[in-house]
Amino acid sequence: MALEIERKFLLKQTPAWLVENNMIRPIKEQRIEQTYLAMDETQELRIRRITDVRTGQMEYTHTFKLGNGMTREEVEYSISGSIYEQVARAFGAVPLTKNRITAEWRDKVVEIDVYDQLELTVVEVEFDSEEEANSFEPPEWFGKDIGAEKQYSNKTVWKQLQQK
Repeated sequence: MALEIERKFLLKQTPAWLVENNMIRPIKEQRIEQTYLAMDETQELRIRRITDVRTGQMEYTHTFKLGNGMTREEVEYSISGSIYEQVARAFGAVPLTKNRITAEWRDKVVEIDVYDQLELTVVEVEFDSEEEANSFEPPEWFGKDIGAEKQYSNKTVWKQLQQK
């Protein structure tokens, strides 16, 4: 399994403001729809439909994650659109939807997620090592570090959607 090492922050500015003020340079924007198939305290299994906003091209993924916090193990692979549709229909769940803007900031690639079902915008930065992640000094506009706060995790937000 590959390791995913990331830090998440509650973004203080809108992506548009960041672009207008030359804080980030957008690379791409994607529309993401994700549904969890199974989860517990330390594991999650999900599917995603990812649409490139500019081209309309779609890809579908199946992902398993193990662990909590900044460092987790992750296995992700492509699935067909028909498998995605079959599984999504079988579960009948409300998908979590968001737009993801991938952008360059200084020498880093950042991902900004703007959620639809709640007022939440998060910026994530991935790292090659825990040492690099721990020594990272975020700029003030990143906002509060929310990596350890479960109420901001995708699976927590998705669970809340199912109760509505």
